[in-house]
Amino acid sequence: MTARTARPPKLRPRGRGGPAPKPRRGSALGGLRHVYTRARRAWDRPLTAYYLIFGGSLLLTVLGLVMVFSASQIQALQSGLPSTYFFRKQLVAAVLGTGLLLLASRLTVRMHRALAYPLLAVSVFLMTLVQIPGIGQTVNGNRNWLQLGGSFQLQPSEFGKLALVLWGADLLTRKQDKRLLNQWKHLLVPLVPAAFMLLGLIMLGGDMGTAIILTAILFGLLWLAGAPTRLFAGVLGVTGLLGLLLITTSANRMARLACIGATEPGPNDQCWQAVHGIYALASGGLFGSGLGASMEKWGQLPEPHTDFIFAVTGEELGLAGTLSVLALFAALGYAGIRVAGRTEDPFVRYAAGGVTTWITAQAMVNIGAVLGLLPIAGVPLPLFSYGGSALLPTMFGIGLLIAFARSEPGARAALAMRQPALRRKLAGVRWKTMRRRVKQRPSGER
Repeated sequence: MTARTARPPKLRPRGRGGPAPKPRRGSALGGLRHVYTRARRAWDRPLTAYYLIFGGSLLLTVLGLVMVFSASQIQALQSGLPSTYFFRKQLVAAVLGTGLLLLASRLTVRMHRALAYPLLAVSVFLMTLVQIPGIGQTVNGNRNWLQLGGSFQLQPSEFGKLALVLWGADLLTRKQDKRLLNQWKHLLVPLVPAAFMLLGLIMLGGDMGTAIILTAILFGLLWLAGAPTRLFAGVLGVTGLLGLLLITTSANRMARLACIGATEPGPNDQCWQAVHGIYALASGGLFGSGLGASMEKWGQLPEPHTDFIFAVTGEELGLAGTLSVLALFAALGYAGIRVAGRTEDPFVRYAAGGVTTWITAQAMVNIGAVLGLLPIAGVPLPLFSYGGSALLPTMFGIGLLIAFARSEPGARAALAMRQPALRRKLAGVRWKTMRRRVKQRPSGER
């Protein structure tokens, strides 16, 4: 029987006990399964967290520089300054922060632990200096700044976040090595009193936004240490009562709380900033009005390059731009949780979890305030908003995550295997280039 006269194979009828036919390779279902399988394999690779942290933080910093340049020009010109004034300062801070990131990514765990106590002592000393009359500077009603000379200022409370992460991680690691974390007094003391000392120094200056982030870091460390539910709820209840007391005793904080979900500026324009932030987001549409074309930054929206830079991003880059920023923060958060969950070193777990809690909580508080879902707390968007005091410790924290991601199981071996391959590729490129140059010699040359 020839190939032309051969009978086609019999098809098994459906629904009579036989298995369902497999989808063809070219079908839509088969293509989706193939894409899902490849994405899952890529997601489970040892260097996934490393690339997510490095790439996500790089994209956020670069996009933040672009948006600071766009959002701050009008503010600078209205203050009688060059239009690139704030952008140049942010660029300098980004360069210095990159150096801190590279330094932190190359330090060993032992060196990071050695930095814990000196950094905490320096942070407490500087935060105490802020409260001395004549030394501390008041900005927007908050006394949390030190004048460094010229136009440069330092906010020590931003470095207090990093100090609490490193010191708390080192403290909990030493207690875990001695098997003391199963006792509630060792779990709370001295971590909670030290955190409340930092909170007290911050609240003396009136900066409740930074205090909220510091509280989130404290609860993140307690959660990672395995605090019992009753103990966790007790500390949360005490902190909530203190926060409620601080809010109800301040007319400014009560006014901010009343602006949640506001659609009108209200009496005395107390909700002006919150409402115009919503206006900026609403006028952006799907793809925005274009980079540099924001209308709200022309004096209508206060702090367009700091606390409300996300609103200007939504107006100029639209829903696509804001969702991209949210996706980058989500990638950073996932990568940090993955690093904390896969390590066997307790210090790495506590420090990675603390940095991840810090960055994600601060991003949620900032974006929630811009969206009108939370009161305006006055905290910058990490890696994105203008402010060198916030950018420098945040980039050091990103460097911590990169260092920990490099030590993830399988990551060191993967990096070690890629370095010789890269060298071979570069050597091959150089050899091919030399051969091409030899072929291009003029006739008669030897």
